[in-house]
Amino acid sequence: MKKTLALILALSLSLALASCGNPNQPSNSGTTSTPAASTGTTSTTTPPAGGSGETVTLATGGTSGTYYAYGGVMQTTLNPLLTTGQLNVTSTGASSANILEVADGNAQMSILQSDVLSYAHSGTDLFTEAETSSQWVAGLYNETVQIISAPGIKDVSELKGKTVCVGDVGSGTEVNARQVLEAYDMTTADITATNGSFGDAANDLKDGKIDAAFTVAGAPTTSITELDATAEFDMISLTPEAVEYLTTNYPFLVQEDLPAGTYPNNIDYDVTCVAVKAVLVASEDLSEDFVYELLTQMFENQESMAATQAKFQFLTLENAVAGVGDVPMHPGAEKFYTEKGVL
Repeated sequence: MKKTLALILALSLSLALASCGNPNQPSNSGTTSTPAASTGTTSTTTPPAGGSGETVTLATGGTSGTYYAYGGVMQTTLNPLLTTGQLNVTSTGASSANILEVADGNAQMSILQSDVLSYAHSGTDLFTEAETSSQWVAGLYNETVQIISAPGIKDVSELKGKTVCVGDVGSGTEVNARQVLEAYDMTTADITATNGSFGDAANDLKDGKIDAAFTVAGAPTTSITELDATAEFDMISLTPEAVEYLTTNYPFLVQEDLPAGTYPNNIDYDVTCVAVKAVLVASEDLSEDFVYELLTQMFENQESMAATQAKFQFLTLENAVAGVGDVPMHPGAEKFYTEKGVL
């Protein structure tokens, strides 16, 4: 009996001591959790200690891409500060896949291209039917439609009859390439279109297998930077008429001019381009409180996140709401931006 009473007292004391801890206090182990490399198409990470509430899966992109890195900084920085939920970053096939991840309930938030978000809501291009579960939370940074070309090719009209890589099959890049050609009264029938990754396209241009390639990514882009170090190439500027056509007919596109020196060994002139936005979206079922708190902490901690991932320097209130178009804004985001006076 004495042994039993002693055991009960010891257990009671242990529980009492455990209850004194703060459930919102970050771990003091000195380590932080960042996205880990994936061996498959999907990779998830355990959120770092902190906060409470629901677990919110954030779908991003490939483990070597900007989306995944961006999401990882959000998770590591914001989770200890959030009280309504915790982010859990997952690696995916990026934009179009992320629409389906949210629609199927496998993710509650994602990062994707603004044009793909528009196609999803209208049921066009990459989508045979409308997928409207994803709602706008914030425009993050621009992804520029860059056209690299063999030396001497200076205008889109000169691509007629040439071999041009238009991105991976079914990608947003492929759709953007069609839109740019359309602005010059051309279609893919006017070129010999090939498909491939940005890296493949850069290598093929270097080897003379293609005459030009479309790359849609934040600039400077790794594949083009690597090409800049090893080969000669040009970049094609869009005419003012083409920019006006594209931004009028496709409101998710904005003008984005790359300054001379973006690729210093080859491009010593300004390049006129258009760009889509990398957009943070949330499921219509995700709570208003979580989205509102997430945005509050993102903007309050922007400087520290930008020190880790440079793309956070482009996060501004004005850019965050630019290019929404006909896509609904999540109620939590609408509340936040209304209070900030940008809606």
